[in-house]
Order: sequence, then C-alpha cells, then structure tokens
Amino acid sequence: MLPSPPDASVAIAVDRDLAQAVLAGRPGAFERLVRDYQRLCWHIIERMVRQPDDTRELCQEAFLRIHQSLHQYRGDSALKSWIAQVAYSVAARHLERRRIPLAEAIDGDGLALAEGIGDGLDLESAIANEEVRGLLHAAIARLPPLQRTVLTLYHLEEMSLGEIARVTGLPEGTLKSHLFRSRKRLREILEPRLGVTP
Repeated sequence: MLPSPPDASVAIAVDRDLAQAVLAGRPGAFERLVRDYQRLCWHIIERMVRQPDDTRELCQEAFLRIHQSLHQYRGDSALKSWIAQVAYSVAARHLERRRIPLAEAIDGDGLALAEGIGDGLDLESAIANEEVRGLLHAAIARLPPLQRTVLTLYHLEEMSLGEIARVTGLPEGTLKSHLFRSRKRLREILEPRLGVTP
C-alpha cells in the first residue's frame, strides 16, 4: 500500500474532532456527520440491497447505530472507513435475514489473475461517458451484493484495498479476486452492447 499523504494525519485529526463533537452533544455536530457521510452510506447499502425502501430504512438504522456506537471509533483511521464498516454490517445482516447470498464462491483461478486487478476494462472512462453510464450501472446491478459493493468502494469511493478489507472484514487477496471477477463479468456483459472486442 502506498504511504499515506502528509495531510492524512490532519484529516484523521479532523475526523476525531467531529467524533468528539458528536459525543459531547454539540449542536449541529451529528447533523454535520450525517451530511458528510450520507452519500457513502447510501452507496454501500443501495449497492448491496438494491431496494430503495429498504435502503432508506437501513441508512437510518446505520446512522442510529453510528450514533450509539461512535464511542468505539478510536480515531486511528479515517472516520469514512469506520462509517462504511457500520453501513456494510447493517446491509450484510439485512441480506442474511433475507437469506440472500452475499457473494458467489470464488474458484482458484481468481487469485493469480487478480494480482493486476485491471483487465482492459476502463471503468473510469466508462463512467465518464453518459451513454455508457446507464449500461454500466445496469451491468453492476447484475453482480452479487459483495462484488457490487467492492466495486463501488474501490472505484467510486476511491478506497484502497486495505480500507475495504477493514470495512468488509475480508483479506485483501479475496477482495482482489472479487474485483477481478466483477470486472470480468462487467466486460462480458458490456462487450456485446458496446461493440468492444476482447
């Protein structure tokens, strides 16, 4: 993993201050936390459950849990990662209650191939193209919940594999394999629609 940028410690100090303000009950502090992180919670939960009504309810549950357990945030990593972990946990429990599998089994071919993660499918360029964006989001929706979420955290939230490992509790090697398989599936879905040659 790349070394943290010099301002990472400043950002974590800001996160600690916000957490302390919420815990101290300062006016507007929790509202600020919700405002800063509601998009992150929505992305994670929506990618996992794919039901708008459930997503709204689970986001509320996630922020209630964040408020109740914020004292557990130690301030040794980004608040974003800690909040993402709570949102992921809430959504994963929801899927478990509904007996919806979180991921497909990963066979042995994934880990060796996943080392480079990239596979020729440029997701960033695809997202920049308005016409392709709709196709891409529809293709992502067809992936299992865990793969949708890992893609979202890695590409849209720009989290490192280490941060995603903390959020999901999965080893980095497993995450690489999920990313590789997800991108491969997206490529298979999108190639016929976009006229991309393998």
